Amino acid sequence: MSQALAEIQGRIAAAEARAGRPAGDVTLVAVSKTQPWEHIAPVLDAGQKVFGENRVQEAMERWSQRREGLELRLIGPLQTNKAREAVAFFDVIETLDREKLARVLADEIQRAGKVPRLYVQVNIGEEPQKAGIAPDKADAFIAACRETYGLPVEGLMCIPPVDADPAPHFAKLRAIAQRTGVEKLSMGMSDDFEIAIAEGATSVRVGSALFGRRDYA
Repeated sequence: MSQALAEIQGRIAAAEARAGRPAGDVTLVAVSKTQPWEHIAPVLDAGQKVFGENRVQEAMERWSQRREGLELRLIGPLQTNKAREAVAFFDVIETLDREKLARVLADEIQRAGKVPRLYVQVNIGEEPQKAGIAPDKADAFIAACRETYGLPVEGLMCIPPVDADPAPHFAKLRAIAQRTGVEKLSMGMSDDFEIAIAEGATSVRVGSALFGRRDYA
């Protein structure tokens, strides 16, 4: 399994070089959600330090005793009733996508005295089944997060439509980031992370290419 990690790291390095970007410019987020521990352990042992999880509870059960030295990112939808736990547990929350959640996160950050790094999720393909703020509302929402709620928005995240060319969607997210002064872009998954790196991704979320296909049974 650590061979899979080496292969992904090699592909990231090659994509960085093709894009004329410095080596190490892109962070690999290993998407460990729903994976059995025997798939995760070899990747962790091989030196991977950044992991992405979809659910607060699952992440806490998996990582609470193994937390030290790792960066944990919430990359799945966040319910407001889980905001307190998410603020306490995660280093990065990538799925800030609505005003109610911004308000609750601001309250919890104030209460906890701990500020996770925050990414706004943009529904870049405007798909009704997906979470995320609409692209044409993203600028105003980012401004509200910063000015109304005092939230430091570090990055943007998106998941392009399946079976569509992802490049224009990644470019659209990059344009929103440039307009709004956002520095980080979480975009690209197992099937398209090299395209995302060419379009400016600063982190890529890779699961199945690293751990194998998930068993959702």
